[in-house]
Amino acid sequence: MNEKRTVVALFGVGVAAVTAYVAYRFVAALTVAIFLYYSTRRFYHFLERFKLPDRVRAVLVLSLLALPLLGLLSYTVLLLAVELQNFVETYQVTDSVPEDAEWIEALDNPPELTLQGLFAAYESGTFDPLIDYAVDHTGFLADLVAGFLLNLLITVVVTYYLLIDGSNVHEWLLRFDDDAIVREYLEAVDEELEAVLFGNLLNVILISVVAVVTFMGYNVAAPSAVEIPYPALAGALTGIASLIPVVGMKIVYVPVAIAAAVPVAMNGDLGMLAYVAGFLLLAVVVVDTIPDLVVRPYLSGKRTHVGLLMLAYIFGPVVFGFHGLFLAPIILVVGLTFADTALPRLLGADEPAPALEDLPTLDEESSEPVVGTGDQSVEFDGESDGGDPPARETAPDGDGDSGTDPDTAATAPELEERSDTEEESDPEGDSRS
Repeated sequence: MNEKRTVVALFGVGVAAVTAYVAYRFVAALTVAIFLYYSTRRFYHFLERFKLPDRVRAVLVLSLLALPLLGLLSYTVLLLAVELQNFVETYQVTDSVPEDAEWIEALDNPPELTLQGLFAAYESGTFDPLIDYAVDHTGFLADLVAGFLLNLLITVVVTYYLLIDGSNVHEWLLRFDDDAIVREYLEAVDEELEAVLFGNLLNVILISVVAVVTFMGYNVAAPSAVEIPYPALAGALTGIASLIPVVGMKIVYVPVAIAAAVPVAMNGDLGMLAYVAGFLLLAVVVVDTIPDLVVRPYLSGKRTHVGLLMLAYIFGPVVFGFHGLFLAPIILVVGLTFADTALPRLLGADEPAPALEDLPTLDEESSEPVVGTGDQSVEFDGESDGGDPPARETAPDGDGDSGTDPDTAATAPELEERSDTEEESDPEGDSRS
């Protein structure tokens, strides 16, 4: 029997090792999937009131999450392409590139960003240098695209099934419960992860809205020469950049302010720079500081310290890469929750309080059984003297003796017969009363 258990244990260790290796290979996709799961789970449960099936709700949640991100990404790429085209046409950057970078010459005369313009550029050979460069680096580009698509597929699939079967995973883990320690720990981790990761999503949305309103409001008040280019896009990117530690939103609104200030400074209108300085002040105070001081503490969880969470955001990308932005807070929450809930129980420092039903009662503490409570008493022969203690009834022993006097003991039928006799002997009792 022991040999079989050893074989099963070794097999389990081998399966766990393989699973851990696969998870490590795709740790970035799995981390993002966990982040998306906890960020969208409340919305997934909110859709239950519409009586939608689980699979429909999961697809709907992922679609509503993916479509805005896809639209924002497409809009950003389109604007970058337009601005790159204008930049190349204005400054002729292709004249300063080395001769071996022939594919950059395709940017010298960029085509129009329409289907007809792109097709005409392809027929004229404008894209030939780009195509040759792609062919020469086919392996690298193929690995890059395939890796991105594979990680995207894993992220979507894992998030989808976590939304549908997350409760089943929770119940499976509870099978290893011991004195309710596992249940208490898992429930605390689940609640804290949802608070922290869902708080990140709310923080991004809130800062994006505040930034868009602030930037568009600035453009209404400022002269056209110092307006912020693409305020809606800049505001949305500012909210997303709030996830990046330390620099955060500054990597968006500082370059935007520089882009608005450089043309004015080159034209000699230095007085207009006061508007740009006002924009930076608005961005620092309204967009960057106030949400960070007022909103973020309420979206950082109940057990996790805000300072430790900030350090996790700072050192996570340094240690793990970009996905460390999501992985480090998860590790921090799991570790701190274990130290706060499970570790004291395991060390015996925080024993659970006894349940209310387990506490001893007054009856159990008394050495003698109590028949009556308060000012009530038990009468056995229909007569009770207020000053005498009530008689206690005891069970008869094997010889038929009882704890009461056989002359005074009366059964229920005898008491009823005695009461009827008293009523017959006093027929006028009712009239006198």
